[in-house]
Amino acid sequence: MSRVLVAMSGGVDSSVAAALMTGEGHQVIGVTLKLWSGPNGEAPTAGCCTVSDSEDARRVAAQLDIPYYVLDYTEDFSQGVIDRFVVDYQNGRTPNPCVECNRTVKFSRLLSQAAEFGCDVVVTGHYARTRYEDGRWKLLRAVDPGKDQSYVLSMLGQEQLGMTRFPVGEIDKVETRRIASDLGLRTANKAESMDICFVGRRDYRSFLAEADPAIAQPGRFSDLDGVDLGPHPGVVNFTVGQRRGLGVALGEPRYVVEVDPVSRTVFLGRHPDLAVSAIALDQLTFVGPPATGEVEIQYRAHGAAVGGRIEGSSIIFEQPQYGVAPGQTAALYSGEEVVGGGIIRSTVRP
Repeated sequence: MSRVLVAMSGGVDSSVAAALMTGEGHQVIGVTLKLWSGPNGEAPTAGCCTVSDSEDARRVAAQLDIPYYVLDYTEDFSQGVIDRFVVDYQNGRTPNPCVECNRTVKFSRLLSQAAEFGCDVVVTGHYARTRYEDGRWKLLRAVDPGKDQSYVLSMLGQEQLGMTRFPVGEIDKVETRRIASDLGLRTANKAESMDICFVGRRDYRSFLAEADPAIAQPGRFSDLDGVDLGPHPGVVNFTVGQRRGLGVALGEPRYVVEVDPVSRTVFLGRHPDLAVSAIALDQLTFVGPPATGEVEIQYRAHGAAVGGRIEGSSIIFEQPQYGVAPGQTAALYSGEEVVGGGIIRSTVRP
């Protein structure tokens, strides 16, 4: 039996993770991370970290008869995730804040907190798996491919994986809800939140415009030859690969190919203009030994992995990809195993 720290978000997945650990006889401590608050310190009413979420987590902990704490990491989250989110959009990038949250806040802080509580491991409700083989820890896709979250964990390394477990990654979502229902947990039928946590139910564009009015200033559309195509309401409204909602009629489908926030220019092209043959990565890390040669690359949280190869800090795609944007996370796989991951710095056209 070990002492386990379980991150409880107030959702069904982390509730069942805590229940499974308790059922195995571990000494479980539940914690909720308070990651953000309103401008006056008030608890949010949408996204995660709401009063309702914390109350759900507290009551599940009471049902399981485990101690429960709320840990305040709002300053870390603001500096490491929210500020970076805004800066990335200021620079015309398309970030994934969930990856950055896992990398800079959740796991680093949870592992430190685990030591303070005298816990051996940290448990979360992510749909992924870990396995110790051949003298090292491996990070694997979840049993349920439709819920797999290994993409947002792709920057974890050996130290983190050695102290982390993902119990619901070994079952599918239907089984997770069944377990919660059988145990009478209040979160058994709770809907999932798909919002960016600190944005909530409002559009992320309005959040960005409020954070930095400059990126909501009007600019111009241009084609790739520099021909002016008319005005747009602000670069905050556009991301690479976007076709709908451009607000400009050109007689044929056009796509956002590039965003230049300095000149406030949004470059439009045809679908073939979106083709990317290679990407350069920043912050490239590996789960185990540095990988070389052929890998599979997933560059969207819910996208399919595609073939390619590693050359230094660059990835060469087997086939051109479309709608790849700087700022996105590229998770690298070998079959179901996560090899590593990085942030797309730049793209290369064929």
